[in-house]
Parts: sequence; structure tokens; C-alpha cells
Amino acid sequence: MINFPLENLKHIQSDNFFLMAGPCAIEGEEIAMRIAEKIVTITDKLEIPYIFKGSYRKANRSKGSSFAGIGDEKALKILEKIGKTFGVPTVTDIHAHEEAAMAAAYVDVLQIPAFLCRQTDLLVAAAKTNKVVNVKKGQFLSAGSMKFAVEKIIEAGNDRVILTDRGNTFGYQDLIVDYRGLPEMQGFGVPVVMDCTHSLQQPNQSSGVTGGKPELIGTIAKAAIAVGADGLFIETHPDPANAKSDGANMLHLDLLEELLVKLIRIRKAVI
Repeated sequence: MINFPLENLKHIQSDNFFLMAGPCAIEGEEIAMRIAEKIVTITDKLEIPYIFKGSYRKANRSKGSSFAGIGDEKALKILEKIGKTFGVPTVTDIHAHEEAAMAAAYVDVLQIPAFLCRQTDLLVAAAKTNKVVNVKKGQFLSAGSMKFAVEKIIEAGNDRVILTDRGNTFGYQDLIVDYRGLPEMQGFGVPVVMDCTHSLQQPNQSSGVTGGKPELIGTIAKAAIAVGADGLFIETHPDPANAKSDGANMLHLDLLEELLVKLIRIRKAVI
């Protein structure tokens, strides 16, 4: 496994993959803490390095009326509390260069959304916080082209970079995963993650609500571990049908442990 650039990651010496998981969006303190506690309990037992994920704001929405967040500062403070309470790193996405310093005051990892992965000012601003920067590969880009995102961050003085694959646009309303991209991006000398939930989205639905195929999350995850992914990204919720964002492609929280146990077996078979 490529060395992970985050010093306070639990079980950093583990031979397991690492996990970035949590709800799509921070909906409130009680549910976020409940999700974090459940995942921490599971990952501690399985010795899986864990980073709690939650968006403090959802900027990319199909409809203007879609849920966007509970307020930036309120959500960021919840992320900070989760990190301190459970002793785990946290990650959230930023959408503009002026958000980088604000979010960096509360979380350990800044995530660059796929649609924004070519935005130089955003990448540079994230890099200059000296936080770990997780860049999601654009659905419209080849794996090889992500070397330029890595170069921009490193040239800004920060070599703590992760790349995350979330599939490629396939027609107007579907995505497909090309697993050749994972080892290709690892060739840039950074950890590579497979986003097992967003890669199953069915965007641009006529209803204005993104669809998905959550029944295939396990398939995507198993294949990613089999080809050597360093980490997995999984959005999960105790009640996906009523989640305020991206419920159509989230994993039910009750299914997470069983899936992770299977993935550990695959990991042991291929290392």
C-alpha cells in the first residue's frame, strides 16, 4: 500500500484498505454522531483505517429546491466534534477557493468535487492549507489526465494528495467504472480510492432527483479491492430512503459491516 499522508489515521500500520465513509450531507448533529459511532465501532473491530465523511454544504444540486445544508458553520462544527469525540480524521468537500481556509479550520482532509477537479485556483487554495487534499476524478476525464491535478497541488507546496475514482460518464444518465484507471493513477505515487456509491449514480433524471443502483455497491467495492485500491469511499445512512441528499445510491448502514468483512477477505487474498 502507498503510504497514507495523514498522521492521525487509526491503524495506519494495518494491511487493510482505508475507508472514507459517512452520510452524503451533514443533516444534523444527532444523526451524524450516530452514524460516526456505528462506523467507528465497526472499523475499530476490523482494524480498518477510517476517515469520517460528510458534506457541510451540497453545492451541486439538480433542482434549486434540493437540500443544500444546515448552515456552513453549524455543519463544520459537527464535523469537528465528530473528529474530537471519536479520534478519527474527517473529510468534507469544498466548492470555491475562498472556502478552503474556512473548512480547513475544522477538518483534516479537503475534498475537491469531480466536476471541479480542473479548477486550478481551488486546487491551489486547498493545497496551501497544508491539509490532505482528496481530488475526485472528473466523470469526463481519463485517469491519466489526473496527473495534472496532482502536479498542481504538489507545485503549490503540498504533497499530501489522494485521488478518488467515481466512474466515467456513459451516455446522458449513467456511469461506468474502468478499473484500469486505479493502477494508472497509483502510478502518480499517491493513494487511490474507489468511490463505490457515486459511481453508481444515474444523474440527470427528468424528475430532477439523481437515481442510483445501490444493490451494486458490493460489486464495485469487491472489484476495486481485487485490483488493489488503497481505499474505498462509501456513503452510508441508517435510512437512505429518507436521507436529505443522494439517498438513491447510499449503502444502508446496517449492511456496512458484512460488506467490509467480505472485502477484508479479498484484500488478504490479493496482497
